[in-house]
Amino acid sequence: MTKLTREFVHSLPKAELHCHLDGSMRVDTILDLAKQNKVKLPKDNLEELTEYLNVGMDCQSLEEYLKVFDVTCSVLQTKEALIRATYELIEDCAKENIWYLEIRFSPILHIDKGLKLTQVIDAVIEGKHKAEKEFNTKVGIIVCGLRHTTPEVSLTLAELSVAYKNRGVVGFDLAGAEDGFPAKDHKSSFYLIINNNINTTVHAGEGYGPESIHQAIHVISANRIGHGTRLREDGDLLNYINDHRIPLEMCITSNVQTKAVESFENHPIKFYFDLGLRVTINTDNRLVSNTTLTDEYMLAIEKYKFNADEIKYLILNGFKSAFLPLKEKVELIHQVTKDMAEKGLIIKKDYI
Repeated sequence: MTKLTREFVHSLPKAELHCHLDGSMRVDTILDLAKQNKVKLPKDNLEELTEYLNVGMDCQSLEEYLKVFDVTCSVLQTKEALIRATYELIEDCAKENIWYLEIRFSPILHIDKGLKLTQVIDAVIEGKHKAEKEFNTKVGIIVCGLRHTTPEVSLTLAELSVAYKNRGVVGFDLAGAEDGFPAKDHKSSFYLIINNNINTTVHAGEGYGPESIHQAIHVISANRIGHGTRLREDGDLLNYINDHRIPLEMCITSNVQTKAVESFENHPIKFYFDLGLRVTINTDNRLVSNTTLTDEYMLAIEKYKFNADEIKYLILNGFKSAFLPLKEKVELIHQVTKDMAEKGLIIKKDYI
């Protein structure tokens, strides 16, 4: 019987689909960039700033969780900073055997010091290319529209995504606080995205109920759902998402911190998995949640008793849900299944 130690889980090939660039920086990099660009931080030493940026379990809401991003975005306002942050994130992921990574960010948050939107995305793509040459990690970029901005801003970001399709951008997202900012307000940007055959993922069912997930699926045509913790409140919608194999990008630690769920014990990930939903495990924000993808898998094992057989399918779910062309995805999955088989995890042919 395969023993699921941290070392073993760390060694397995993994995919991460829900990872925010501005929430996954290194603290020493933030300090260094702040010094270089004369940015004032709330704390000016490594230990205190780390404590400030790791929101911990005392966080009371998604809105409180998101406040930390004011700090990280304040140092991500130059081309060099964006290249460095992207490169370092990929390097960190490569160190824990993440073979496929999707990095998401909203370019509109990085123009305060004069960068153009195109310069912002060019910098992230440059960091991606630089890292991909050095590490065994394939990377896609997801551009985030923001719920609290005007539909016009979202449309501009959608137009940017269309321009960068096949140049590094693999998808479009809608992120930010859900309550009071419905997805339907951004329908025009998603109309453009969908009609240009670009993949979509939407944060939904995290800070608001299943109605938010319903809008994401049926109004703006989400291909994947970010979080979806409150899906269980609507059994009919849950069955629809299951029947149509719409993946859920779940982030256990973050979901508890933002109070998307009341506690680790109340998280629906095992319930969803047992029902057959295509559940994937992700970090959300490595810095803010003080986590890694290996940490998140260990939580699944230790708190929800996922066994070795189930872990291999969780891992495979991540790769199957990737925003990749089918041929590339199949080739990658073949490599993943071969690697896992060599480690004792055999994939059954009837897996859907």
